[in-house]
Amino acid sequence: MDDQTLLKVENLETRFISGETIIRAVNDVSFTVKKGKTIGLVGESGSGKSVTVHSITQLLPPLGKITGGRITYIKDGKEIVLNKIQKNGKTMRSIRGKEIGMIFQDPNTSLNPVYTIGNQVMENIIHHEKVTKKQAAEKALHILNSLGIPNVRSRIHEYPHQFSGGMKQRVGIAMSMVGNPKILIADEPTTALDVTIQLQILELMKNIQGEYGTSIIFITHNLGIVAHMADEIGVMYMGRIVEYGFTRQVLTSPKHPYTEALLQSVPYVGMNKQARLKTIKGNTPDPAALPEGCTFAPRCEYATEACNVYPDEFHLGGGHKVSCWLHKEREEQLG
Repeated sequence: MDDQTLLKVENLETRFISGETIIRAVNDVSFTVKKGKTIGLVGESGSGKSVTVHSITQLLPPLGKITGGRITYIKDGKEIVLNKIQKNGKTMRSIRGKEIGMIFQDPNTSLNPVYTIGNQVMENIIHHEKVTKKQAAEKALHILNSLGIPNVRSRIHEYPHQFSGGMKQRVGIAMSMVGNPKILIADEPTTALDVTIQLQILELMKNIQGEYGTSIIFITHNLGIVAHMADEIGVMYMGRIVEYGFTRQVLTSPKHPYTEALLQSVPYVGMNKQARLKTIKGNTPDPAALPEGCTFAPRCEYATEACNVYPDEFHLGGGHKVSCWLHKEREEQLG
């Protein structure tokens, strides 16, 4: 691996197993996280975005299990295969939070309502660093102040219910940043916030990245947000990345019918107010009984008999990749 690679996910498979029922949540997912860059994983609810990142941090629910692939974190030039170590062992605990931080979707569920904001941030600091309680308190003040919490010396003694949604999410970011992680996973961090506060949180994350060189894996269903945040995009459908490339490539020249359909369903500035947004016909298949071929084929206007076999990943040049039989000839021409 080159010296810019921090994390490499290769052919990841994650299943939820309950008796004889097997949910194929993540299927053959691969991507690489580079230093100081942002990868956006986009797709509808249930596409496997969150399960992918929870597999990386080994925060899967009890029925979840990584059944294949390799997740490699590079620390000081040494490769650590995360899915081969004990999920609650010393090594994983030292990586989760310290090396890889996580911002959750809803700060109301990630903050403990019976502890003050200051105590919760300090607890994280003490967990990751050998500092006294006084030193932890000073660092907590510094972090919260740098993230725009006003009157921080008094507010540090308040409880989560006394903070607005945007301020609670800033506290969530503070808790994820106490160990100065190399990678920050943001799982739909602005979904519960209004548009104005969303922009503030996004700009805050970009400022953190600029100051600390933090890499970000950004999970969202919002294509506008991913256009603003990401250097590269992976479009997910039914547990697979169906298209991957640089943000401009994917958003201006989508190659997978699903990506194209997602973009056509998004409103844009200047559109006719009477115009109807295009919808994606049909429904997502049952994840416990996925079709053998292309999982998008039942909803795709371009589907042919070839789609009865899941397509290979075709390389279209410039790092742009797509899993769709429509582009087989295009790759052969480039090759």
